[in-house]
Amino acid sequence: MEILSTEEKFKNIEHNLKVIRDRISAAAASVGRSPEEITLMAVTKTVDPLFINHAIECGVDLIGENKVQEFLSKKPFLHMENCRAHLIGHLQTNKVRQIVGEVSVIQSVDSLKLATEISKRSLAAGLVTECLVEVNIGGEENKTGLEFSQTEELLEKMATLEGIKVRGLMTVPPICEKEEELSQYFSKMHALFIDMKSKKLDNIDMTVLSMGMSGDYEAAVRHGSNLVRIGSAIFGPRIY
Repeated sequence: MEILSTEEKFKNIEHNLKVIRDRISAAAASVGRSPEEITLMAVTKTVDPLFINHAIECGVDLIGENKVQEFLSKKPFLHMENCRAHLIGHLQTNKVRQIVGEVSVIQSVDSLKLATEISKRSLAAGLVTECLVEVNIGGEENKTGLEFSQTEELLEKMATLEGIKVRGLMTVPPICEKEEELSQYFSKMHALFIDMKSKKLDNIDMTVLSMGMSGDYEAAVRHGSNLVRIGSAIFGPRIY
């Protein structure tokens, strides 16, 4: 793999962000949506704070981290004055205490047990933690996320918990060879989002549909996503 200088990486980030924003705008326009409806999240898994800060300088105002410890170790070095952070990876209940109050949204709530722990820790800290419910839209055994059919039941139970506020849904669809197949998952997820929104459950403010990543964000935008989570298409291949 070619080793790039810091300046070359900076230029790549600038170029990539412009390309992605242009593509989001085109995808939105193709279905009569405004680009302003769609939030771009920069996913910063394995990315050095130096390059995260450069993306923030280029106008990124939302970052997403997968792991609690990785985010907490980077946070002191990040220029977060005008930027928010979400946790997007699987969250174990024993890590909830560490992350409550450190991010503005936890996107990966997939059980009542986890939601209850977030509620408990938020109340103890005098906070309200915003959450998204993660749905395993493809029903894949190797993926976290709630079963599609259980979404309404979990939302109804979460609506009774203090210290949390549900803001919407998140998903990672299966890898698909054809866009038609991928589009079916995105459409199904969007229909679920609209259905849950129409229920008008107390304490459920269904405003965020988080779906679409580096390889499929344009299709996600065309099917109703209003938050796309993009990592490698901004920062380049991950270095583990």
